[in-house]
Amino acid sequence: MDGAWNESQPIYQQLRDRVVGMMLDGAVAEGDAIPSVRQVAAECQVNPLTVMKAYQQLSDEGLVEKRRGLGLFVAQGALARLGESERQKFLTEQWPETLRTIRRLGLSLDDLLKEGDVA
Repeated sequence: MDGAWNESQPIYQQLRDRVVGMMLDGAVAEGDAIPSVRQVAAECQVNPLTVMKAYQQLSDEGLVEKRRGLGLFVAQGALARLGESERQKFLTEQWPETLRTIRRLGLSLDDLLKEGDVA
């Protein structure tokens, strides 16, 4: 995790979103440990309380579970719940603006497919 922050969103929310991204990208699987609070705080140069707030949010969402003395781990079933909630979030929050931009620029499906193969 790097320390480049978006000024329009709280850092704890961005940290939460980075862990979610790691889960969706397969960098951490169900049952895997997520980076420790101390490790993330040091790498990102943020207050450990900020990291704890992000991790508490993930815990409240049922995406991670605490194992006493071992740390936080991706919860069983988290990826299925996460995939559905993130799809819904994209469709309601990001897609409408993306679609407006596509229409405003007059882009076709072929334009998008030709330029969209960046992965």
